[in-house]
Amino acid sequence: MWFGESEANVRDVFDKARQSAPCVLFFDELDSIATQRGSSSGDAGGAADRVLNQLLTEMDGMTAKKTVFIIGATNRPDIIDPALLRPGRLDQLIYIPLPDEASRKQIFKACLRKSPVSKNVDIDVLARYTNGFSGADITEICQRACKYAIREHIEKDIEREKKRRENPEAMDEDESDVAEIKAAHFEEAMKYARRSVSDADIRKYQAFAQTLQQSRGFGSEFRFADSPAATTRGAGNTDAFAVAGAGDEDDLYS
Repeated sequence: MWFGESEANVRDVFDKARQSAPCVLFFDELDSIATQRGSSSGDAGGAADRVLNQLLTEMDGMTAKKTVFIIGATNRPDIIDPALLRPGRLDQLIYIPLPDEASRKQIFKACLRKSPVSKNVDIDVLARYTNGFSGADITEICQRACKYAIREHIEKDIEREKKRRENPEAMDEDESDVAEIKAAHFEEAMKYARRSVSDADIRKYQAFAQTLQQSRGFGSEFRFADSPAATTRGAGNTDAFAVAGAGDEDDLYS
């Protein structure tokens, strides 16, 4: 075991980002290196906690002069360490929902852009039927339909070769048809289609986003006074924010 090698890799990534600025530093599956500290016992002497500490240190050392945008993606926001979500770090939460019908249609087109698709395949019907499917689920449908088309074409070639051996003269005028993905292939692929994100998972993500938004909405009632006189008119009025924060803060000089 090389002690400190993971932290050195984190430093190396941020050093390269500073040298390549302006750039975007994207961490996919952020939960794999940013889980809550202390939750992973027996992980090679706390290596996960040291990696997260190094990540926080590098993010705090990224000044405004270095135009490096740090983005992280995860499907487990509930296990992310809260220190990573504090202001100045990853303080903007963007919830990306499942694709709607128009987006699913574009995903189908993108997956099939290099594949020969029959004219009788209606992409609109596929996009309408796959409500609640993610991009990975749609990709699986297209790949499975493509496999069925390839299998059918191979079976036809084997049958054609068999007939050619039996009667070579009759196969001279035979033309090999072009392999394409037909509607029957998609119908067969849809029998095995499944949603990877359940309704319970969607509700969990929505609840997390709502909870995080409420926790950051402490100043939602803050308003500036309309006139200077309004600030001195009520000398006996108390400041709601001062009262609310008085119980939470400790007086360091008492």
